[in-house]
Amino acid sequence: MKRNYVIDTNILIDNPDCIEILRNGEENNIFIPIEVINELDNLKKNDRVRHLINTAIENITKNLDNITIIGEIDFQRNNDLKILKQIKDKKDIENPILVTNDEIFQLYSKINKVKCEYFKSSNPFKSESQIYTGFVKDINTEFVPNCFAWETGNPVFYNKNKQPKIINYTNSAWNIKPKNIYQNLALELMLNDDIDLVSIQSEAGLGKTYLSLACALLKVLQEKKYSKIYVIKPIIEIGEKLGYLPGTLEEKLDPYMKYLSSLLLKLDEIRNANKIFTSKENINKVRFDPRRFEILPMAYIRGMNIDNAFVIIDECQNITRYQLRSILTRMGENVKCICIGDVKQIDHPHLNEQNNGLNWCVVKLKGLDNYSHIILKSKSSRGSICDMVIKSGL
Repeated sequence: MKRNYVIDTNILIDNPDCIEILRNGEENNIFIPIEVINELDNLKKNDRVRHLINTAIENITKNLDNITIIGEIDFQRNNDLKILKQIKDKKDIENPILVTNDEIFQLYSKINKVKCEYFKSSNPFKSESQIYTGFVKDINTEFVPNCFAWETGNPVFYNKNKQPKIINYTNSAWNIKPKNIYQNLALELMLNDDIDLVSIQSEAGLGKTYLSLACALLKVLQEKKYSKIYVIKPIIEIGEKLGYLPGTLEEKLDPYMKYLSSLLLKLDEIRNANKIFTSKENINKVRFDPRRFEILPMAYIRGMNIDNAFVIIDECQNITRYQLRSILTRMGENVKCICIGDVKQIDHPHLNEQNNGLNWCVVKLKGLDNYSHIILKSKSSRGSICDMVIKSGL
């Protein structure tokens, strides 16, 4: 016997997958009161839960054909609903299509059988940073500068002039050798002096930051191609704000940057990198020589000019399109920039897998002569627990 579940707002926020769970295939019926959608509409302005609201709305929309909405829409409730009523009442407009990127407005429209679409120029419709892997299927019909193609089982790199280079396991940086073919290809791009900007997308634990730092040490300390390394990072804070913490800027940043210190100490053990340190007794006393290495929170970038440097922009998935633009327009002469991130690990309440800095980087820069992108893949990551989380989709 089918059960009839009426879902409340707090359940949708607590677990947006509750619709599929309670429906259990075709076993049960799902009802959502219109007041629940109204409550979600009110809550979307709350920065702390906005990302949860977006996920809940996506799941309602995805399952709309299997849900019964109960209650009447009050078309006088807000301007969006007034617009929707005007569209419905305007009988002389044949097959109207509402264009909006407001997902709640779209949901109201679909409930009322009014066709709606995203405006793709303002919000990437799909995550290009996930779709474009750095490879093309046919070099003759879909060539992208600085791309890869599989040929007779081997990856071949094509530069901006379409000149091929077969990639073997020949790349290394700071005595770090790639663990798999994709890490090798990422090194190929990061060590290529003809490519100024590289973006790297991958899930957790596949070596994005570690490889980027190894390449930076090689280019700055060994090859002396650049004079300084910058790591730029957004600070997504939970609890006390950065400015309220005691101490100098370096001391304020310690809790957020300790993983970078840990990676650099690990690289230093493999090959001496003394020139970037002023102190490295232990993880709690790591200090860097600001002439060679500097970690900057994103807020300190405005107004800077960065020249003659190897720059790593970490966690690009947690910055907006306009923040990324602000950072990249700070880059001057002789700069190599690596943008790294994982669009499945977004902590910023206003961003999603499509509308984030890393994805916009690929959307807007793909096809330019001095840019390249790659997705790191691997059957294993930093450890068995990390592997388990990635494979389970937790």
